Amino acid sequence: MNIEELRNCCLAINKAVECTPFGDDVLVYKIMGKMFAFFSLVPKDIGHFVVMKCDPERTVELREKYEGITKGYYAGNSLLWNSVYIQKDVPDWLIKELIQHSVDEVVKKLSKRKQEEYLANE
Repeated sequence: MNIEELRNCCLAINKAVECTPFGDDVLVYKIMGKMFAFFSLVPKDIGHFVVMKCDPERTVELREKYEGITKGYYAGNSLLWNSVYIQKDVPDWLIKELIQHSVDEVVKKLSKRKQEEYLANE
C-alpha cells in the first residue's frame, strides 16, 4: 500500500472528514469530530505509518504477530493506539480492516444518540 491508497481508504469511511490540525504535513481523519487515524506525509526513518485506535486486547496480538505494528507514535495510551507501517509486513487487507476497526472503536465511545446519528444512512 502506498500513501495515496492509504488516504483513499480513510476517505472511504462513512462520514470521514480529512483535516490538518497538526500542520500541513499531517493528515487527520475524523468521524463525528473524533479522530480515528492520522499520518504524516513525510516518511520517518523506516517509512510511512498510520496511527489508529485499537482494542487493547487486539493490540497485544497484532504487535506480537507483525513487526510493522508498534506502539502508537505520539499517542498517549500505548494500548489504545497503534502505528501501522504501510510498507512492512502488514498486508494491505489488514490495514483496511484496521482502519474500519479504528472507526468501530471510536463509534463505541460515542453517546447512543451520536452512534445512531453516525449509523443513519450508512
